[in-house]
Amino acid sequence: MNKILIVEDEVAIAELEKDYLELSGFSVEVENDGESGLNKALNEDFDLFILDLMLPGVDGFEICRQIRDKKNTPIIMVSAKKDDIDKIRGLGLGADDYLTKPFSPSELVARVKAHLARYDRLTGSAEEANNVIEIRGLKIDTTARRVWINEEERAFTTKEFDLLTFLAGHPNHVYSKEELFREIWDMESIGDIATVTVHIKKIREKIEMDTSNPQYIETIWGVGYRFKV
Repeated sequence: MNKILIVEDEVAIAELEKDYLELSGFSVEVENDGESGLNKALNEDFDLFILDLMLPGVDGFEICRQIRDKKNTPIIMVSAKKDDIDKIRGLGLGADDYLTKPFSPSELVARVKAHLARYDRLTGSAEEANNVIEIRGLKIDTTARRVWINEEERAFTTKEFDLLTFLAGHPNHVYSKEELFREIWDMESIGDIATVTVHIKKIREKIEMDTSNPQYIETIWGVGYRFKV
């Protein structure tokens, strides 16, 4: 049974999320302030985190940052704040998804299932022989989920690695942002594809010598992105 931690200071919302997730077969724990939520997240094992943005003590941004420094566990951030800058900041810190309140509990459950299913598929192949992609100084071990650029290893979040691996595994193919969102996040874009742009930017910062003149992930203006070989 997958174990989920909800860090949410609005008790009614936290209990509603918990009820729906438990009805869907998940084991759920709730913390109502940032400090206790951060402590539990870092010191106990969970399969997914749901973090509110505005929390007493320690905010969701800081919790996300500290979790991502130590774990690749999927993170979904939720907030009543609709500003793109908050969404971009959260995704930039390593969150895998961002939901804006109000949202339906069934949508949250669907996204939780999608992230857990993808994470399980990507981490369930430890017994297979390592599959490695090597292109002009970039080395991607898709089995061990490790990346090197010119012999120097770089750390990637779960979704950054998924996106890089997908593009590198389909070289010279142009994908729209909507297609990448559906492929990597297992969900329809529902009109919001900022998450793809943010993840491409973070990947370029880690693998490109000059992000203004990328040598690996090329922007095809008006269409999407292509991995060059």
